[in-house]
Amino acid sequence: MDLQLTDKTALVTGSTGGIGLAIAKRLAAEGAEVILTGRTEARLEQARAAILAETPGARVRGVAVNFGHADEVQRLLAAVPTVDILVNNVGIFEPKPFADIADEDWLRFFEVNVLSGVRLSRQYFPPMLARNWGRIIFISSESGLQIPAEMIHYGTTKTAQLAVARGLSELTTGTGVTVNSVLPGPTASEGVEEFIGKLAAEGQSRADAEKDFFAHARPSSLLKRFITTDEIATMVTYLASPLAAATNGASVRVDGGVIRSIG
Repeated sequence: MDLQLTDKTALVTGSTGGIGLAIAKRLAAEGAEVILTGRTEARLEQARAAILAETPGARVRGVAVNFGHADEVQRLLAAVPTVDILVNNVGIFEPKPFADIADEDWLRFFEVNVLSGVRLSRQYFPPMLARNWGRIIFISSESGLQIPAEMIHYGTTKTAQLAVARGLSELTTGTGVTVNSVLPGPTASEGVEEFIGKLAAEGQSRADAEKDFFAHARPSSLLKRFITTDEIATMVTYLASPLAAATNGASVRVDGGVIRSIG
């Protein structure tokens, strides 16, 4: 299937590993020019090399940025003044007891997980409307609907992303611009591997830790395994394409059936 992305420019935040890198790879393979972001030049070059190894001749470049610092975000916006596709993927998470989540933690999570997407969308959204075409995709989480007790601050930011995305979509009425959210379930990204390591009991294997996770932390999962980053990237790449014109203002689940509601 031709997703008609060969003339599009896409910015993917947090794209030197995990879900973000998988999305960047798929967009590049479909012919889009891809702009990577990461904290260091070394990580950006590794990600760029990984994309070129799979898609020789891909148009891909990187910009180093820490989304926890507004001034660095402004430098990114100056370097990349306009895009056709914005994938707000960058995010942080950690398991932490609610009583131990200090104000500084809450503010840090909102700065990266919510305000990063707000700041980028604020610049890129109006030109999309003016051109009558564009795609903004927020990578939220099933945790935005089912707040995890072990990281309430993370889940709250993911709910906020859904609200921002839906609000922006209301401003696209009658245009060729769409704004959607994707809700991954537990995914085998780099961060999750570290997360599972923290949850694993001493001496427990990774396989047993994964089994216990789905037995106790996400018992409603129908998949009963971690989703692959490629499975998330496939959905995101479709939503970024002209073929997905009729999907707007949606919260699209790639959650392995964790979310039980039908609405």
